Amino acid sequence: MAGAVLAMAAPLHAQNVSATAASAAPAPATPVEHVYVALTTHAGVIVLDLDKTHAPLTVANFLRYVDSKRFDGANFYRAMHLDWGDAPNGLLQGGLQGVNVFPPVAHEPTSATGISHKAGTISMARFAPGSATADFTIMLGDIPSLDAQPDSENPESRAGFAAFGHVVSGMDVVRRIWDEPRSATKGEGVMKGQMLEPPVKIVSARRVAAPPPSTPSPETPETPGSSATP
Repeated sequence: MAGAVLAMAAPLHAQNVSATAASAAPAPATPVEHVYVALTTHAGVIVLDLDKTHAPLTVANFLRYVDSKRFDGANFYRAMHLDWGDAPNGLLQGGLQGVNVFPPVAHEPTSATGISHKAGTISMARFAPGSATADFTIMLGDIPSLDAQPDSENPESRAGFAAFGHVVSGMDVVRRIWDEPRSATKGEGVMKGQMLEPPVKIVSARRVAAPPPSTPSPETPETPGSSATP
């Protein structure tokens, strides 16, 4: 009771400051439900961290293919290279290429999920918004143009692409596959000249436990980090 009496006896301006501070305090962040998936390829293993909290429909769709083992035997088949800056940029695309797919998943834009197309982000490939099935892309660098642009007059730009997680281990494998030889003649439209020759097989895709956190050494500080696509 003594504490209550002291609080009630506090000067009015102190109460106002306290109330203002309380109202300015940020709301606690919603805990993210992570689902981890390991893509085993002939070039190595890529571990994905999927954000089920912010992109529930897209993650559920991807996991449907994982759990039914439909990604076993699929391919990474496209490597788009962009001439942006000094760092490697572009995307790696894989999936079933329209074969043995489930019905399309509803589109979850980045303006709703808050997941941007940064280096290592995994996103759905598609034609029109809402047409994505099994094919997906992994960013080699930041590609903000793939994010939803709500103020754009272009419907495609307004919708953007549906990002739903990121690579948590194995970006060196992604880069290795992305650097594989490409055919000069295969592919249609924007994909011409971007098709891997030969494609790199996804041997299996399985849910896995969360990987252990990495601990950078003191000497090496940690660096922060479609069926049709552009």
